[in-house]
Amino acid sequence: MNKLELLRTFVRVTELSSFTQAGESLGLPRSTVSEHVQALEQLLGTRLLQRTTRKVQVTQDGRVLYERSKDLLSHMEELEGLFRQDEAQLTGRIRVDMPNVMARGMILPHLPLFMERHPLIQMEISSSDRQVDLIAEGFDCVLRVGAQPDQTVVARRVCSMPMVNCASPAYLQRYGVPQTLSDLADHQLVHYVRPLGARSSGFEYQSGGKVQRVPMAGRVTVNSTDAYQAACLGGFGITQVPLLGIRALLASGELVSVLPDYPAPPLDVSLLYAGQRHLPLRVRVFMDWLAATLQAHL
Repeated sequence: MNKLELLRTFVRVTELSSFTQAGESLGLPRSTVSEHVQALEQLLGTRLLQRTTRKVQVTQDGRVLYERSKDLLSHMEELEGLFRQDEAQLTGRIRVDMPNVMARGMILPHLPLFMERHPLIQMEISSSDRQVDLIAEGFDCVLRVGAQPDQTVVARRVCSMPMVNCASPAYLQRYGVPQTLSDLADHQLVHYVRPLGARSSGFEYQSGGKVQRVPMAGRVTVNSTDAYQAACLGGFGITQVPLLGIRALLASGELVSVLPDYPAPPLDVSLLYAGQRHLPLRVRVFMDWLAATLQAHL
């Protein structure tokens, strides 16, 4: 049995604390994952994992092996790619998570170009607004918009997204078009918070290089970008959104830009990845393509 495969399986079980999740991450049945770990324990003559009905915990010997295995697998991947000059021969799976609006509006329409260039690569794409656990859920990289509070991962800033204030024609007909910041006292804001129950920051804009905030009333609060856009289209108030997601709606007249001199600060777009894990060449190539695509079309 391939000893490197045994180590790869053991590393994933250790990171995920689950045979089932490790199997899903590696594309292996749970029974095969268990067999790999048992074979490695027999080979080394020590117990690596403590198994209970609820969880899997690494032993002291298992922890030592885990740290050494990461280095070994990292060096092995570097050796495998050392003399590989043709990127078209890159193989394997890439699992990535990104916001709905970016997946739908930009990445997926351009992804065929990447797939044609690398015909042996398989993609698993999750699109959500929630904060996924990059390591526990087995993602190679995550595309995120806005501040990144998680200090356990590496954030590679890619670009920034310009923002626009907008509202529906029906809303503006009812409340009027705001011309100044003081007019906002007579308007409604659709509040976006994550998680629900958090305090809304209100209407944001930049002045003198600083972010300013205007508290605003609003009867609707949401925690997803799809609901945010739907609430705006439904006439519930003003929203502050990335231009990327609403270009078509502005062009069609379904939404109208307001207060163009007071946009919210641009949102940073970052690629997140686990710094303690070696990035395979296929992941590095994909991240470079993703960054170039975003920079060219935002």
